[in-house]
Amino acid sequence: MHAPDTSPRQASTVHAPGTPPSDVLSPANFFEASPIPTFVIDTAHVVTHMNQACATVLGVQAKDVIGTRTLGQIFYGHDRPILADLVVDGATDSALNMLYQGHARPSQQNPEALEAEHFFPHMGAQGRWLYFTASALCDGEGRLVGAIETLLDITDRKRVEHELVRAQEALNAQLALAHDQLVQNEKLASIGQLAAGVAHEINNPIGYIFSNFGTLEKYLADLFEMLTAYESAEGAVADASTRAQLKALRERIELEFLKEDIPSLMRESREGIVRVRKIVQDLKDFSHVDATQEWQFAALVQCIDSTVNVVNNEIKYKADVVREYVDIPDVECHASEINQVIMNLLVNAAQAIGPERGTITIRNGADDKHVWFEIADTGSGIEKASLARIFDPFYTTKPVGKGTGLGLSISYGIVQKHHGQIHVQSEVGKGTRFRVELPIVQPVEADAAATRPA
Repeated sequence: MHAPDTSPRQASTVHAPGTPPSDVLSPANFFEASPIPTFVIDTAHVVTHMNQACATVLGVQAKDVIGTRTLGQIFYGHDRPILADLVVDGATDSALNMLYQGHARPSQQNPEALEAEHFFPHMGAQGRWLYFTASALCDGEGRLVGAIETLLDITDRKRVEHELVRAQEALNAQLALAHDQLVQNEKLASIGQLAAGVAHEINNPIGYIFSNFGTLEKYLADLFEMLTAYESAEGAVADASTRAQLKALRERIELEFLKEDIPSLMRESREGIVRVRKIVQDLKDFSHVDATQEWQFAALVQCIDSTVNVVNNEIKYKADVVREYVDIPDVECHASEINQVIMNLLVNAAQAIGPERGTITIRNGADDKHVWFEIADTGSGIEKASLARIFDPFYTTKPVGKGTGLGLSISYGIVQKHHGQIHVQSEVGKGTRFRVELPIVQPVEADAAATRPA
C-alpha cells in the first residue's frame, strides 16, 4: 500500500467549455483580426500599430509604415497632418477647416473624437472615398499617449448618393421644364381665348358693316343711274342761266372724277372689310375655341395659312412668303397645337432674317401614311455646334431678352405627342429649313381607341 503523494503539484489550467485560451484574447490579436482598418500613432506622430485591413486599404505593407511618420504622404501625396495628428496636437477649428474644408467635425458617437471624409483619386481603380474617425489614447493615469484612427471605405455609398443627386437634378429639371411648358401653354391658351373673344366682338360690327356696305353699293348704283338721267336731261333745260349754273356746279365738284373714284373707293373698302373678316376668321381658326381635346381631322394648309395671317406683322416687314402647296389629305391632330408649332417656326424664320429682306418658303407633301410641311428661310443659319441643342429647353441663340428658349422645345414636344418627327437643316449664311412629319391617322392606343371619333 502506497502512502498518499503529498508532494506539491503544478496546477493545470481548466477552461470553461467554448472559452479560448487567454493568449488568444490578447489586445494585439483583437487589433490584428479586426476587419476595420485601424492604425495607432504615439505623441511623436510615429505609427506604432497598423492592422492588415488598414494596410490593404492603403495598398502598403504594415511593416514598412510602422515606425515612420509617412501617413501624410500615403494618404495625400505630400507631408500634411492626418486626423490622428490633429487629435494628438489638440486641433483647433481653424486647422480642421483649413485641412478638411468643413468636412471634419466632432464624432456623433464621441464628442471628444473627430470624424471626416475625403476622396483619394490615387486609391483603387477609380479612386476611393474614406470616412475617418480618430480619438485620443490615454494611459491608466489619464495621460495622452497617442491616437487611434479607423477608416471606412464609403465609395459605394458616395456613388449611390451621387447618382441620387443626379437623378434628383434631372427630376428637378424635368419639373422645371414641365412647369415652364405649363405656364407657356396657359399663356397661349389665354392668348387663344383673348383672340377668340376679340374675334367674336369684331365679327358682330363687321357683320352689319358688311351688310350695310352692300346696301350702300346698291343705293349708289341707283343714285348714279338717276344722275345719268339728269345729265341727259340737262340739255333740254331752256333757261341758259340754269344750264350755266349746273355746268359750273358739275365742274366745281368734279362730277366726272367722282363718278370714277367713288366706285374705286367702294371696291377698296369692300376689299378691306373682306380682309378684316378673313383675319377675324383666321383668329378663330388659330385659337380653335370650339375644339375639344379629342383628336380631330384638320386641313393642314388651312392651319398654315391662318397662322401666317395671324403672325403677318412679324413677317411682312422682313420677308416675302412663298407658298408651294400640293393637295394632301387632312391630318388627325390637335389643330391648335399644330398651329402653335407653325407659329413658332414662322416667328423663328422671320427673326433669323437680317436687315436685308428675305424669303420664307412653305412647302408640303404626303405619302401613304404621313403628311409633312417645311418652313425654310434665307436667314443667318445656325452653327453646327448649336444644331444638336436647339430643341433643348431654355437653349437659344438669340440675344438676351429676345427669346426664352422654349419655342422649339415646346414644338418638339407637340410633334412627339403627335407621333411625328421634326428635322432641321441649316447652313450659316444661307438659311435654315425645318421639316415636320405627322402621321395622317394617329396610332390607335388600346386605352383611347374607344373614345376616338369616327
